[in-house]
Amino acid sequence: MDKRLERILPRVQKPARYTGGEYNAVMKNKDEVEVRYAFCFPDTYEIGMSNLGMRILYGIMNEMEGVWCERVFAPWGDMEEEMRRSGMPLYALESGDPIREFDMVGFSVGYEMAFPAMLNMLDLAGIPLRAEERTDLSPIVYAGGSAMYNCEPIAEFIDFASIGEGEDSTVEVIELYRRAKREGWDKPRFLREAAQIPGIYVPSLYEVTYHDDGTVAAIEPKDGAPAKVTKRIVQDMNKAYYPAKTIVPTTEIVQDRVSLELFRGCIRGCRFCQAGYIYRPVRNRDPELCAEYARQACADSGYQEMTLSSLSSSDYPGLLPLCDELEPFCESRHINMNLPSLRADNFSMGLMQRLAKGRKTGLTFAPEAGTQRLRDVINKNVTEEALMQSCATAFAGGYNAVKLYFMLGLPTETDEDVLGIAEVANHVVHCWRENAANHNRGLRVTVSTSWFVPKPHTAFQWEPQIPKEEYERRVELLRGAMKAKAVTYNWHAPDTSFMEAVLSRGDRRLGKVLYRAWELGSKLDAWEDYFSLERWMQAFADCGIDPHFYANRERSREEILPWSVIDCGVREDYLWNERQHAYEEVTTPDCRSACGACGASRLIGRKCDG
Repeated sequence: MDKRLERILPRVQKPARYTGGEYNAVMKNKDEVEVRYAFCFPDTYEIGMSNLGMRILYGIMNEMEGVWCERVFAPWGDMEEEMRRSGMPLYALESGDPIREFDMVGFSVGYEMAFPAMLNMLDLAGIPLRAEERTDLSPIVYAGGSAMYNCEPIAEFIDFASIGEGEDSTVEVIELYRRAKREGWDKPRFLREAAQIPGIYVPSLYEVTYHDDGTVAAIEPKDGAPAKVTKRIVQDMNKAYYPAKTIVPTTEIVQDRVSLELFRGCIRGCRFCQAGYIYRPVRNRDPELCAEYARQACADSGYQEMTLSSLSSSDYPGLLPLCDELEPFCESRHINMNLPSLRADNFSMGLMQRLAKGRKTGLTFAPEAGTQRLRDVINKNVTEEALMQSCATAFAGGYNAVKLYFMLGLPTETDEDVLGIAEVANHVVHCWRENAANHNRGLRVTVSTSWFVPKPHTAFQWEPQIPKEEYERRVELLRGAMKAKAVTYNWHAPDTSFMEAVLSRGDRRLGKVLYRAWELGSKLDAWEDYFSLERWMQAFADCGIDPHFYANRERSREEILPWSVIDCGVREDYLWNERQHAYEEVTTPDCRSACGACGASRLIGRKCDG
């Protein structure tokens, strides 16, 4: 261990975040390694180590001969201060070596508010922030994750972006880099060759021009770059890598349990949900294989809790047989199974009975809107009747806590829709009174609302976000309508959602705003402890850019969107038609019968025909 680190650790919170040495962490002989890869997560250790995607890619890369992938997380403020004071650069947990000495630096980014942390980590590492300042082949800096479906705000800071699922493309990129290193390529040649790998987007190979009104005029590829970059997917989940043998943290993390991935994609067509579109088509993993992975992961890690995770886990066709298969194993080892979120229209007595064998931690449903009209607008395809039936089933089975998630500011929302949320909560209370197996324990209903953020590659990508003042008015309207004592109302602070709306649909001109915000102190802005809207507004003012142009403006059908080069597999005219259906309050069946992507799951690059 670095002597400076030994002196620092007693002075910081949670020092185990920074020491490495965990069970199953991969150690290799540096002299036998050809490519060193720093896998960076722009958030704290507890968040990053809870990310299943990071564990998957960590395992895949370390199975490659001659490649050593090491983990890097953003330090908390106290640790960063100590590191800067002592002159200690950002380092990898496995070796303790500075990441500026690595060949490749890859970021996993699932949230736009992590962009400032990326810049701060590069600076703390002593790596030039802007891609044009990094002229050598080493280090190559790139990023993957769902936030890369529009990476334009960070385009000037990364050499390229990996679009879609990275199991295959990451291997291909590393092999290309290995060849470039052996043959002595320069960086421009490597980037031109990387752009030919499906799913790899090199921003510097695209020239963007703008109209006088600030909208994009054209995006022109150059040097042989493709006109469209299509996302990568894993076609066969039965052959996909699963990290059954994975790192066991030495300190508590957010998702401190086995996470068993059942399938990818989502059959639902919620019009606001970016994940529901970008992760299409649906690809299931066989229940027998899931059960085997679950047993291996629990036995190896010693965890006594397991989450059956996917975008909509209760839609997994083999869910009940899988639970039955795992029941003897879980009972013998006192392992609790749980689902992170449930569909109100398919929560059955059979599923409740299986989950109830573990610890009753409460159930979570996401109706998203307070009236059926608005649920039809967003294509939620869940009725209040179905929600009440699910609650009745749960209450009869002994549950006494329910969490309900909604959004405020959805397209076409009225005050009646807002007040409908309070009515739904009251109906849940009444349902408990009529169906609870035990009234002595009392009821807890938690209603949470967030501010709707329009996202790229969704049916609502053209929509404006409502003004902050209007969002706050609707919060107060709903607060005043929450009368039942059993109901607790929580709402998301608006400032971060406003900035998320700006960054998620921004263009590359926001790079200078991001840089200025970082200069002013932005770093871990996904955390309320560090986020400051005033700092961001100062950065916008300093750069002469209006954030409301990005957050609060409706886009026309003809406008070229900053992310137009990226092809998520669902045609844009399909998304536009879904937007039209929203305003007509017409629902679309689930994607097994509507979008066509499932039929294309075996054909890489094929789009959803809608």
